[in-house]
Amino acid sequence: MSTALMLTFLLGTFNFNLVCTLNILGIFPYEGKSHFFVFKPYLEELTKRGHNVTVISYFPQSDPVENYNDISLAGKAKVLEEAFPLSRSYSMFIHISLFLFNYGSANCRILLADEQVQNLWKNKWQFDLIVVEQFNSDCSLGLAHQLGAPVVGITTHTLMPYHHDRFGIPYNPSYMHVQFFEGGTKPTFYQRLERTVVYYYLKILYRYLSQRTDENILRQYFDDVPPLEELAGKIKFILLYQHHTMTGSLLYPPNVIEVGGYHVAKPKPIPEPLKKFIEESEHGVLYISFGSMLKAASTPKDKLKVIISALSELPQRVVWKWEEKTLPGNPKNIYLSNWLPQNDILAHPKVMGFFSHAGMLGTTEAFYHGKPVIAMPIFGDQPSNAAAIEECGLGVMIQFSELTKETLLEKLKTILDPKFQAQAKRVSKLWHDRPMSPMDSAIYWTEYAARNRNFTFRSAAANVPTVQYLCLDVILFLLGVILVIAYTFKYVISLICCKRKQAQIKSKKQ
Repeated sequence: MSTALMLTFLLGTFNFNLVCTLNILGIFPYEGKSHFFVFKPYLEELTKRGHNVTVISYFPQSDPVENYNDISLAGKAKVLEEAFPLSRSYSMFIHISLFLFNYGSANCRILLADEQVQNLWKNKWQFDLIVVEQFNSDCSLGLAHQLGAPVVGITTHTLMPYHHDRFGIPYNPSYMHVQFFEGGTKPTFYQRLERTVVYYYLKILYRYLSQRTDENILRQYFDDVPPLEELAGKIKFILLYQHHTMTGSLLYPPNVIEVGGYHVAKPKPIPEPLKKFIEESEHGVLYISFGSMLKAASTPKDKLKVIISALSELPQRVVWKWEEKTLPGNPKNIYLSNWLPQNDILAHPKVMGFFSHAGMLGTTEAFYHGKPVIAMPIFGDQPSNAAAIEECGLGVMIQFSELTKETLLEKLKTILDPKFQAQAKRVSKLWHDRPMSPMDSAIYWTEYAARNRNFTFRSAAANVPTVQYLCLDVILFLLGVILVIAYTFKYVISLICCKRKQAQIKSKKQ
């Protein structure tokens, strides 16, 4: 490389990394531990790159990080862990949706009532940028409006149904998934019907239960809060925790940025005796975990018996995240613990597969390490994630209601097949092949929003009235033209026929 070219490269790299120190506020008022587990590495990386970060959350630092300041809500609400049983039905879906929106409004009350949070607007703190979680409440957007800084949204999942409109993203149930249900990109008629009903149910519920309630809460503190949907339309970017390798190609505007994977850390050594259990396995290990929100120990006895029976047919050892100290029969080939270093386990070369609930965090780690997955979804985005896992070739799906020894054993043998193992590695390679790492991408667009606060890249579709967006006025006009032409044609024909008839009558009289 010539000296001039090398100098140009070094100057370009220097200019790329030269960013002014920003004062950033992060607002994360949801008490879900699995959500904040994703956000934490991103927030800490912002401080490593020289920014001052103030974070409102239920999860203050245990080990202080330089330039990272907590406004702690800890103790004001119960942290959500092991909150849902292993069951699935329409009634459970309705229960969860109401639970999430009611919790969102409760979080709003706690957030605005906090004295340290109130000091932010009372003392007129100045921020260059505010990062807000986009999940079950828009209350944080009202606070951000009072502080007068540009907003970047961030998620730990795919886009929620009620977030499509604010970014001008069209929804089509014929190929686009919706949280809580399967179908992938090739849904059946029933699944399309199901998606359509669920999509509009969640949108209406969010608008009239969540947003209206939050607007009333905000009015108790502020006099001039615009409608929350209006504030949502001013979000500069949303950092979406997914990647098209898994979810497929979708029509997103340029202010929707896929950053799935930035939470995956460099693997650490596995503690003893777990390390010994894994490394002494002659035929490899299967890892089982249903995340932090599901009560694995509440699994019905008949289903638990099915799982243990299927595992006993395999030569592989099993590492299982289980809340109790024993399993029925005390199988010797299964290692139990109520906490396990999941990322470190999946990174181990002896681990052959992952039996999972298809949560986005575990799925992302499986993608990262190229481990095939048996996805057994229960709630939230898990069904759509499971469908995507099967479609992209990383794993196979099994329904909890259809869980039998024979079906589970078939799925286990499928992912343990060397050909499937190689396929999972290929999918992982595609997942990694990006022009910029997920973390670099998330940080870049965060800083970009602060540098260019007066510009927005919101899709024009988000501002178009529904009548125009659906071209209803054009369709009505064209229908009117067709009707006029048809009526005119009919009138001309009837006139001609009438004149012929009169001519025939006249002819007969003569």
